Amino acid sequence: MTTTAASTVPPRPRTWPKRLVWAVVFVVFTVLTCLPAIGGVELDFAAIARNWRNGADKLLQLLQPDWAFFPRTLQPMLETLQMALVGAASAALVSVPLTLWAARPTNPDAVTRGIVRTVVNVIRSVPDLVYATILVALVGVGALPGLITLFLFDIGIIVKLVSEAIDSSEHPYLEAGRAAGSTQGRLNRTLALPQNLPLFANQWLYVLELNVRISAILGIVGAGGIGRLLDERFGFYAYDDVSIIILEILVVVLIIEVCSNLLRRRIA
Repeated sequence: MTTTAASTVPPRPRTWPKRLVWAVVFVVFTVLTCLPAIGGVELDFAAIARNWRNGADKLLQLLQPDWAFFPRTLQPMLETLQMALVGAASAALVSVPLTLWAARPTNPDAVTRGIVRTVVNVIRSVPDLVYATILVALVGVGALPGLITLFLFDIGIIVKLVSEAIDSSEHPYLEAGRAAGSTQGRLNRTLALPQNLPLFANQWLYVLELNVRISAILGIVGAGGIGRLLDERFGFYAYDDVSIIILEILVVVLIIEVCSNLLRRRIA
């Protein structure tokens, strides 16, 4: 005699009340941050409605690039690429020892690790425009302050991200090496660095992409590159020339990103 037991499926838990509560909390919090009476950000939608035609005119001018201006952008763009490449390469060399000193598995000494992390956090806490403004005042207008700014910016990103990635992963080979009596410096050179080299390479390529975009902003304060020309054309309200510069930056960034993705696949 065969019996068939009906399989009972537990009812699906109702999650929509919880989601609804979180959605309401998010909306209320967003609205409160837009109320100037309680210290929120003032959003003048009426001004946007009044001046929309002005913005539309500027967008229309940006959609009419002056291609005759393109040859003048080549030298500043070349300077921008040089700044981005030299800044990323210099940061790549310096970031290797700093990262290994900042990560717990590759530096068991809490004192030196804390010093390196504190220095890197201080570097990261200062905005790049502040660095560029101070360096322009110290060394003058040109590519040098932009290059130093990109170097400091890249150091902060690479050391922070790679050291945290090393901290969050397992490293049994380091423990085996210490048990065998090897020094930490030798372990870092022969085991930790080759093992984490793809992490370094990914961040090096990432900061190279960022440097091209950031250098366009740094030029506004006189730190060289295509940004100086961009600021100049903005000052003359030459939006057709600005459009050429923006398109050129976009194309260069896309090319660098494609090349970076190809290199990442080969490294992986």
